[in-house]
Amino acid sequence: MAAPINLDKPRWDQSTYTGRAKHFLLMTNPLNFFASERSLDEAKRVVDEYRKTKQMPAGYDEEKLWAAKYLYDSAFHPDTGEKMTRIGRMSAQAPMNTLITGCMITFYKTKPAIVFWQWFNQTFNAIVNYTNRSGDAKITTKQLLASYCCACGGALGTALYLNSKVKNMKPIFARLVPFAAVCGANFINIPMMRSNEVINGTPVFTPQGDRIGDSRIAARTGIFLVCISRVGMALPGMTVVPAITNWATIHGWFNRFPMAVIPFQIFGVGMCVTFTTPLCCALFDQKAKIKVSRLEQNLQDDIKKRYPTNTPMYTIYNKGL
Repeated sequence: MAAPINLDKPRWDQSTYTGRAKHFLLMTNPLNFFASERSLDEAKRVVDEYRKTKQMPAGYDEEKLWAAKYLYDSAFHPDTGEKMTRIGRMSAQAPMNTLITGCMITFYKTKPAIVFWQWFNQTFNAIVNYTNRSGDAKITTKQLLASYCCACGGALGTALYLNSKVKNMKPIFARLVPFAAVCGANFINIPMMRSNEVINGTPVFTPQGDRIGDSRIAARTGIFLVCISRVGMALPGMTVVPAITNWATIHGWFNRFPMAVIPFQIFGVGMCVTFTTPLCCALFDQKAKIKVSRLEQNLQDDIKKRYPTNTPMYTIYNKGL
């Protein structure tokens, strides 16, 4: 008889980059974005049934069970178990960022276009960041509004300021302004939308799964890692694609059909984000580790009291995505 499948862990070894990449290639699959509510509810039913009974559901084998688990993971929050807003799921990153990034690097010359697409991008990012926050953190309407305004203001201010500075420079510099604005905004948007974690901490657990408490240090570390991953996701589509487009424009590719630059860039961005989304999510393990010695002193003391003879060297927390 085959050993039971542990659905509480990813299918592949998360201590290696290759294992994490395989995991996120399935979890961020853009096709999951279009999955019906019925399909998602069925995936949840199958996963819940197997977790309770350890018996393979009727009509399922190991491959189909794992497919259901990854569909489930793509739509349900790993900590709360709640079904996430569709547009906020990581499976929405490729289709949504293809549209948004393509438009940002195409319509970057006028202030109205800059304002609209930076606002649109930060609104989308705010939804994603809130949806994928760590733990069961709650955020008030006042915090949510303040975070959103700061993120939008940071992105718009950066984009408009840089755009005014590159007017007399080579065209390639103007094309890279949206990327600079997105980078700056990520380091505002993500911490602000997850400000409750920064203030109150994120849950940390022993390697055996026992909850120790909430750590602000773990929250800040996780948020910083997410910022790095998000910048990596945007890097190829917002730098390589504009550079290629600039080269193609100089060499007259779009002389006869100037509007062809739009589908050209959107296609290039689409190719980039489809792969950079899972590959950059895989840069760091979602269930991140942090040494006990790095935690707040009260948590260190609590761990030593609870585990006097077998004190764990590290704790685990969900850094978010």
